[in-house]
Amino acid sequence: MTYKTITLKRGKEQSLRRFHPWVFSGALDHVDPSIQEGDVVSVYTHDHQLVGNGHYQLGSIAVRMLSFDSTAIDEHFFAQRLLAAYRLRMQLGLLRADNNALRLVHGEGDFLPGLVVDLYGNTAVMQAHSPGMHHCRQTIAQALTQLPNEVVRNVYYKSDTTLPYQAHLDSVNEYIVGGYETDIAIENGLQFHVDWLRGQKTGFFVDQRENRYLLQRYSHQRRVLNMFCYTGGFSVYALRGGATLVHSVDSSAKAVKLTNDNVALNFPPEDLRHEAFDADGFKFLDDMPTGTYDLIVLDPPAFAKHRSAVRNALVGYRRINTRAFEKIAAGGILFTFSCSQAISREQFRLAVFSAASQAQRRVRILHQLSQPADHPINIYHPEGEYLKGLVLYVE
Repeated sequence: MTYKTITLKRGKEQSLRRFHPWVFSGALDHVDPSIQEGDVVSVYTHDHQLVGNGHYQLGSIAVRMLSFDSTAIDEHFFAQRLLAAYRLRMQLGLLRADNNALRLVHGEGDFLPGLVVDLYGNTAVMQAHSPGMHHCRQTIAQALTQLPNEVVRNVYYKSDTTLPYQAHLDSVNEYIVGGYETDIAIENGLQFHVDWLRGQKTGFFVDQRENRYLLQRYSHQRRVLNMFCYTGGFSVYALRGGATLVHSVDSSAKAVKLTNDNVALNFPPEDLRHEAFDADGFKFLDDMPTGTYDLIVLDPPAFAKHRSAVRNALVGYRRINTRAFEKIAAGGILFTFSCSQAISREQFRLAVFSAASQAQRRVRILHQLSQPADHPINIYHPEGEYLKGLVLYVE
């Protein structure tokens, strides 16, 4: 198949020869004037050698590469890439009777840059992060329903907040295939309401699945504080792990209600160990008495969504971790995370180190955490590593 062409400046193909999937706008020498945003384009070197095919868009990332050869970007292409992503999750053992919540497609990590698909039961929630994937949404949805064992029956498209605003695509959140069946998904034997209609991202943070399970192991006979609780995932695991009390805090009243609903979904009403608070996280930590909790979870929203916000984000991480170090009981465990892609693992660790030093606590690292295997990192695209976490023992 023949596509409209883009030519690179001399030497700008080097990163693509190493299979990095992004072409930056500064690397472009010539763009066919008839190209529209979201088109599939063929990328050529300055001396007219084909590099591959990808989706074109305006902005700093001009092309997201889908192939590094002449492979056509058609129905067969998406069917094969989605099947490969599904087979990997099956090999990982993630789709089973006690677990049907997982990430089915993780953008560049599954060689489908600009596309995210999370699976909740038989409903796939699809997000496009590029105009090209938006234009392909119907093709992708149909390919999802053709995966083995009818694993996907419904496809909900939710991209109103993820598409670049300058594309003026006026995306509508809607079921492309099927419709509502249930909003309950199962993760490691626990049930959760997933609000993909109005919730953040696709409705649930499946990237913390294994970290929540690890927290369960540390929760026995501990008093747990789950900051920025959102759906209450860490809280539910802590309760199952035998925590003596669990307090969940979020500035969103909707999140507090969802947390309470998820606790009720898994534990009888006579279990009174849990309480949720609608409060600002920083103020809650400032006001709480020292030693109230001996296990604290800090899983804030991304403090830095862009590199321009890194400095302020690091200040935020230092501040929130300093408060936790100051307030946690002796012998306490701190689970602390950053989901900001713009923050490196080293920057986050230094921010936490600085917080421990300021609080003057002796701290040891027990675990260094990352995203789970259904959020794979393309080895040629290190930017795909976004979730950083530390489990710390605080004397």
